[in-house]
Amino acid sequence: MRYLRRDEDIEKAIAHLAGATILWLDTEVADWNTPNPRLSLIQATANPDDRTGEDAYILDVLDKPRLTDRFIQSIMVNPEIEKVFHNSGYDLKFLGRQVACNVTCTLKLANKIPLPILGTGDRKLKTLALKVCQLSSIDTESQISDWGKRPLSPQQLEYAKMDAVYLAQVHRHLLSLLNPKPTTPDNGSMSPPIPQKHNSFSVTKVRVAFECPRLFYLGHRKGGMMMFIPLGSISRIGVDFHDLADRCLKVIHQEPPFQSLFTPEADTLNLEDLAPQMQKLCYELVFYPHLQTALQSNPDKVQALYQIWQGLQRLIRRWTELLIRNRHYCTAQQVIPKTLIDCRTDLQHEFTLPDGSQQRVRGRFDGLVYDLERDRFCILEYKTYISPDPSAQLAQAALYSYMLREELRREKLEVPVDSAVYSVIPEWHELTFSWQDLENNLHRLIPYKLQQMRQWIAWEPPQPNPPPPTAQPNLLCPMCPQQEICQTYFGSSPVVEVQPTSPALEVPPVVEVQPTSPALEVPPVVEVQPTSPALEVPPVVEVQPTSPPLETPPVVKVQPTPPPLETLPVVEVQPPPDADRIGQDLVTLLESFKIQVHYLGTIVGPAFIRVKLKPQLGFKVSSVLKLSDDLQVQLGIASAPLIAPQPGYVSIDLPRSDRQIAYFNRYIQTENTSPTQPPQIAIGVDLDGKLIQANLADPNTCHFLVGGTTGSGKSEFLRSVLLSLLYRHSPQQLEIALVDPKRVTFPEFEDIPWLYAPIVKESDRAIALMYDLVEEMENRYRRFEISKCSDLASYNAKHSPLPRIICIFDEYADFMAEKDTRTELEQSIKRLGAMARAAGIHLIVATQRPEAGIVTPIIRSNLPGRVALRTASEADSKIILGGSQTQAAYLLGKGDLLYQVGSQLQRLQSLFAPEIDFPG
Repeated sequence: MRYLRRDEDIEKAIAHLAGATILWLDTEVADWNTPNPRLSLIQATANPDDRTGEDAYILDVLDKPRLTDRFIQSIMVNPEIEKVFHNSGYDLKFLGRQVACNVTCTLKLANKIPLPILGTGDRKLKTLALKVCQLSSIDTESQISDWGKRPLSPQQLEYAKMDAVYLAQVHRHLLSLLNPKPTTPDNGSMSPPIPQKHNSFSVTKVRVAFECPRLFYLGHRKGGMMMFIPLGSISRIGVDFHDLADRCLKVIHQEPPFQSLFTPEADTLNLEDLAPQMQKLCYELVFYPHLQTALQSNPDKVQALYQIWQGLQRLIRRWTELLIRNRHYCTAQQVIPKTLIDCRTDLQHEFTLPDGSQQRVRGRFDGLVYDLERDRFCILEYKTYISPDPSAQLAQAALYSYMLREELRREKLEVPVDSAVYSVIPEWHELTFSWQDLENNLHRLIPYKLQQMRQWIAWEPPQPNPPPPTAQPNLLCPMCPQQEICQTYFGSSPVVEVQPTSPALEVPPVVEVQPTSPALEVPPVVEVQPTSPALEVPPVVEVQPTSPPLETPPVVKVQPTPPPLETLPVVEVQPPPDADRIGQDLVTLLESFKIQVHYLGTIVGPAFIRVKLKPQLGFKVSSVLKLSDDLQVQLGIASAPLIAPQPGYVSIDLPRSDRQIAYFNRYIQTENTSPTQPPQIAIGVDLDGKLIQANLADPNTCHFLVGGTTGSGKSEFLRSVLLSLLYRHSPQQLEIALVDPKRVTFPEFEDIPWLYAPIVKESDRAIALMYDLVEEMENRYRRFEISKCSDLASYNAKHSPLPRIICIFDEYADFMAEKDTRTELEQSIKRLGAMARAAGIHLIVATQRPEAGIVTPIIRSNLPGRVALRTASEADSKIILGGSQTQAAYLLGKGDLLYQVGSQLQRLQSLFAPEIDFPG
C-alpha cells in the first residue's frame, strides 16, 4: 500500500497511474452527510491480481483541489484509460462528471444479472466481494467513519486500500458472468460445453440448482435424492400426497354427486357448506379405501396418512372455492371440467442461453385450473413443506407457466398462464405469481441459471471453481439428503454469513391471496364416526359409479370457452334516504352533551356523510371537536368520526355503511393532449362527485409527498395517479420512472412504453436513478440557457419537444433505513425538489412510515404537494400534513384521503381501477 500525502509524491503517483490501460478506482468523502461534502481520498490499483492491497495507491487529496484537478486532467479525461468504479454516479461528482470518459460502473454491470444468479441479497461492493469473490475479513463499518480527520487510523487506511482490491475482483467476476468463455477441449477444436448425455434438465433440477448448486451437481452427476427433507417430516409423504390428490381429482370429474353439489344457483352456493361435503365425498371414495389398504400392509403409516388427509382437506377446500367462483360463469355440468383441468401433459422447451447455445428443459406440473372470471389458466404445484427459498419456487413456477403457454400457442390459444405454489403441510400457505411477473423474470433469471448449471456439471475435481455452496446453509444443509457426501466431496469450507439489507429474491414478491373466509388457513376437519377403534376411520359409504373405473379415466381436453369478462358497472353515488334524519339525530345527541348547535344540512360523499353544524352563541368549537370518541360509542360506528372546523360551520364526517367506489373509468377517459399542456394527475373525488386534479406545472403541486399506513389504499392511489397520466399523454410526451421496492405496486407496468428506465426495486439502483434524474435536469437547464428559455414549456414551443419525466417513488422508507443510501437519496430528492419543476421533472414520493427520521425536514420542505391517506398515528399525520393536522389518523382507509395545497385541506376519495387497461 502506498499512502501518499505530500503534493510531489501524489503528482508522481498520478503520472505513474496515467500509464495504465485500466484502473480500478474509489473515493472516500469527508462531511458526506452534509450539504458540502469534500473529497478526502482517491484509491487506485492497476493490478487486478493483487488480493492484499500491496499495489494499491491511496492519494490524500483533502482540501487539495489542484491535485484533484491534476488527477482529472491526467486520468479521467484520457480516453485510453478505462476507469472502473462501483458507483460511478457518486464518485464522478468529485472526479470530473462532465469531462470524464471511458468509465465503467460495476453497479450497472451487476444490475444486468439477477440477484439469484449472483447469490447475494444486494449489489453493494462489499456484499459482492464477500459472497461472489469469497473474500473474507471485510470491513463494512469504516465507510461511515470521519474521513475529514487527520491522521487517519490504521483501520481506515486498511479499509481504503482494500476498496480498490474488492472492485477489481468483483469487476472480473461480473465480466465472466456476462461474457462466459466457451469450453475448448485439449485438441483445440470447439465442442459443445455439455456432453450429449446432459442434453436435458428437468424443471425440478432447475429448482434445486437455485436452492443449492452442489446438491444439483451431486444429483445430476452421481445420482441420489435431490429433495430437501424438513426435519421431523415423514419419508415419502410428498409422493403419497401427490398420488392421492390425482385420484381425488379424477373422482371429482367422474362421480355425479360432486356435480350435483353445484346444481343450485351460483349466488346461493356457500363455501362453508360445500367444502365439507366435497371433503367427505373424497374421503369416502378415495382416502378411506387407501387407508384400509395401507394399514393392512404397514400400520406404521397412520401418522403420515393423518398429515396427508389434513393437507388434502385444505387442497379440496381451495378447489371448492375456485369452483364456486367459476359457477357464476357456466353451468353445473360445465364447472368441474372447465375449472379443474384433468391434464398432466409432459412439457419441454428449448431455451436460448446468453452464449447463444440451446438448452432443453422438461417437466410435468402437479395441477391446472382455469379462472373463468379472469380468463386465464393457473398451474399448481403442491408442496408438503414450506420452502425457505421462494426464488427457487418462482423459478419452477415460471418454467411450467412459460412452457405451457408455448404449448397453448402452438394450438392457437392465446391465454395467460399464472402459477401458484400450494404448501399444504404442515399448514396452508399459498404463493401466487401472475403471468406478467413470471414472464418478466423468466427471461432475466432462467437463461443465466441454465448456463451456470452447464458450467457446474462440467466441473471435475481437482479443477478450481467448483459449484458454490448454498446461500442458505443454516436452513438447507440440515435438510439435505446428501449432506455427508457433499462434505466429503467438496470439503467442509467455513460458512460466511452475510446479513442482506434487502431480500435476496430479486423477483416480484408473492401476490397475497385473499381467502373468501378466514377458515381457509385452517380448514375444518371432516368428523366421521369410526367403525373400529383400531382404525379410527368411518365406514365406507357405497357409491355406485356411473362412469368408467378410476384406473382408466377419460382424458379431459383443455378447451376453455370462457365468456368475455364483463366490465364493472359504474356505481352511482346515491345519498341514503335518511341523511337528514342522521343529521337531526346527531343534533339531539350533542344536546345530551349540553351542546346547542344549528343544523345546516348534510353532504353525502362516497365513503362518508358530512353533517354541517354551527355551534350556537356561547358554545365553543372545541367543545364539539373533543367529542369524537364519545360520538363513535354512542352512534355505534366502526371508525371515529372526523370533526373539523370549516368556514362558517363544524363538519362531522360519519362513515357510510354502504360505502361507494369511485371507479377510475367513470372519471378518466383517454385524451390526446398537446405537448405544451401541463400534466394533470387525478387526486380523488370530492363530496360533490367532482374529480379534483393537481397541475404538476404549478409550484404548489409540482412534487408530492404521499403517506399512508397498510390498508390505507396508498398503492391503489399511486396506480390511479399513474394511469391518469398514461391516459392523457403519449410516450413521446411523457416518461415515467417507477421505484417499487416491495414489487407489488406496479407489476402490470413492467413493459409499458412510457418507462424512463426499468422499474427500480433495489436501493443501489434507486440511487443511480436519482443521479440520472439530477444529471438530466442539469442537461436540460444547459439547453434552456443556450436557447434562452426559462422552462420546459417555452423550450418545447421553439424546439422538438422534450418529454416530461415523472418519478413515482413508492415506499421511500425502505431506502432510508440504510446508512449508505440515506444521505445520497435525501440530497438527490432535495436538488430535484428545489430545481426540477421548470425542467419538467416531477417527484411523487410515498411511504407507509411517515416518521420523523424518514420524512426529514429536507424532504418535507422540497415536496410542496401533500396527500395523506390513513396514518397509523396522529404524529404521522402531522408529519405528512404539517402543523397540528392530526385528521389523517381518523380516515377510513381504502382511498379515503386528505389533499393539502397550501393551507387548504380537502377530504377526497381516490379513484380505483379494478383492472389495469392501458390506453390503445
